[in-house]
Amino acid sequence: MSLRLRAAIAAAFISLVIGVLPAAAGEFTDSAGRIVVLPERVSRVMAADPAAAVLVYVLAPGKLAGWPQHLPPSGMPPRYARLPVTGQLSAATVTQLRPDLIIDSGPVTPERAAFANQMSQATGVPYLLVDNSFDRTPSTLRTIGRVLGVTNRGDDLAGSAEHAINALRGRLLIQPTDQRPRVYYARGPSGLETALPGSGAAASIDAAGAINVATALPPGQAAVTVQQLHDWNPDIIIVQDRSFYVAARRNPAWANLTAVRKNKLVLEPSQPFGWIDDPAGLNRLIGLYWLSQVFYPGDSQDDLQSLMADFYDHFYGIKLTDAQIAAISKTAGIPPSDTPHLAALPPLPGGANTVPGAVNEPGRRGVLPNTPPMTTTPSYLMPK
Repeated sequence: MSLRLRAAIAAAFISLVIGVLPAAAGEFTDSAGRIVVLPERVSRVMAADPAAAVLVYVLAPGKLAGWPQHLPPSGMPPRYARLPVTGQLSAATVTQLRPDLIIDSGPVTPERAAFANQMSQATGVPYLLVDNSFDRTPSTLRTIGRVLGVTNRGDDLAGSAEHAINALRGRLLIQPTDQRPRVYYARGPSGLETALPGSGAAASIDAAGAINVATALPPGQAAVTVQQLHDWNPDIIIVQDRSFYVAARRNPAWANLTAVRKNKLVLEPSQPFGWIDDPAGLNRLIGLYWLSQVFYPGDSQDDLQSLMADFYDHFYGIKLTDAQIAAISKTAGIPPSDTPHLAALPPLPGGANTVPGAVNEPGRRGVLPNTPPMTTTPSYLMPK
C-alpha cells in the first residue's frame, strides 16, 4: 500500500472520529457530515444552545453574539455578562442579530441536521453542528478554534482538556470495582430527577470512575422515587439545586441516607456554568477534577482550590477572589488550600492562555513573592 493511500485512509478515519474537520478552503465538514461553506471572516457567532455558547465564549468571547439563556450572577467579566439573551433559536432572531455563523453543540441526530439545513436556508447563515461528546472536547476546541481564527488558543485549551480527560481519567478508572463509590446525582428542586449513565449530564461522573446508581433505571427514565433512593443508599449524593441542598439536610426522608449522615452530600458548583451539567459542554472539565477528589480524596495530591482558580482564569477569564473560592469549596466538599491561588498571578500580556478581551477585576489576591510571570500552561494542565 502506498504512503499516499495510507495517508488518505488515515485522514478519512480521523475525519470520522473527530467529525469536525475542514473539507477544503472555505468549507467545513461538521459532525453530521454536512459540508458547510464558511465565510472568509467570522466576526460574530450565534450559539444555538448553551453548550455552544460556552464553547464560543472560552475560545473567542468577543465574537459571541449573545447567550441562549440568562446567566446567574457569577462575576463574569461585565462586557460579556451584558450580552443579549437570544432565547430559543429562530429565523427572526438570526435575522435580527445578523451573525456570520451559527454553531450548535449537542447530540448529532437526523432531526438536528434537518433543522440546521432549514435554518441555514431560511437565513442564509452557515450553520455548524458540533458533537458535544465529552471525549471529543479536545478535538472540538482545536477545530472550532481554527474556524474562529484563534488557532493558538484552541490548541492551548485542547492540551488542557486532553490531560483532564485522558491522564486524569485513566488514573481513576484503574480503581477496583469494589472500591468505587456508589453515587447519586440529585437534579432539580426535589432531587428526584437524575442523569442516566452514558448521558451528557452524567459524562463527568462516568469519566471519574464512580458507579452511578441510576444504572438500575430503565433506559430513558430519569425520575426517581424516595423508596428507590433508600434501596440504593448511595455513598455520595451530588446535588444540583442549591435550595434543595439546604432542604435535604432537614428532610427526614433524606436525613437517614448514609451519604447525608456521613456528610457526603455535596453541592455542584454552578457559576457561571455547572461543573457536571447545565450545560453539557466543556465546562464539565473542571467537574472531572472536582469529582476525582470527591470520589477518591486520598488518591490525588492536586490542590483543587488552585486548580479551580487557574481553570476559571484560563478558560473563562474570571479571576476568583479568595472569598468566592471559599464559598464554592464550603458546599462542594473541597478541602481548604494551604497555598496561594494561581489566579493571584499577574495577567498575561496577551498570551495564548488568556481569554481575549477578558476584564481583570480589582481587589484580587496579591502576587506571590519572588514568582516570575507565568508564560505557559501549568504542568498539571498539560498533556503528559
